[in-house]
Amino acid sequence: MDLVEKKIGEYCERYSTPEPELLKELDRQTHLRTLLPNMLSGHLQGAFLSMVSRMMAPARILEIGTFTGYAALCLAEGLTDDGILHTIEVNEEMEPIIQEFFNKSLLRNKLRLHIGDAKTIIPALNESFDIVFIDAAKLEYAQYYDLVFPFVTKGGYIIADNVLWSGKVTAEKHDKDTAAIHAFNQKVLNDARTESFILPLRDGLNIVRKISD
Repeated sequence: MDLVEKKIGEYCERYSTPEPELLKELDRQTHLRTLLPNMLSGHLQGAFLSMVSRMMAPARILEIGTFTGYAALCLAEGLTDDGILHTIEVNEEMEPIIQEFFNKSLLRNKLRLHIGDAKTIIPALNESFDIVFIDAAKLEYAQYYDLVFPFVTKGGYIIADNVLWSGKVTAEKHDKDTAAIHAFNQKVLNDARTESFILPLRDGLNIVRKISD
């Protein structure tokens, strides 16, 4: 991140609604207790996810890749009164911190944590989703997309994180992860059942709206 980009990020945070105390503490504990704290969504991206959720007022949300639960807590803010957010984390070592902060949230009764393989868990949920947030293994983005698509409501959204991959998607040569993300972005672009755009917020969000089955 260059100096100008850093200053713009700081300015945006300063003139956005302050980060809630629970999320601020989760950010701090993530940095203290995990090896890759940069995987956290963070204030601006979290605020964006919260705003999208509030605008849509979804009844059901699915998140693939919980990490420590920051994005899940943000997305849950827009749920309907009887809404539910299902979030799936493959790494069981994350469960204690996730549950700790879910239990502290006023939205705790709307949060459902699943530990295990998303490809097994998702079909068993027997739910339709208004929002799906994908932030898991980059090599599997295309698989997750195909898996969840039938469960997304018409007019619903799939949001995929890290689709710019620190700008490496623009390079002439791609490593394995970068190639997978680039292929995913191309797949979405070519999907006539959707409309999409990439938002260069943080590490890039591909925002996909389902317009037909």
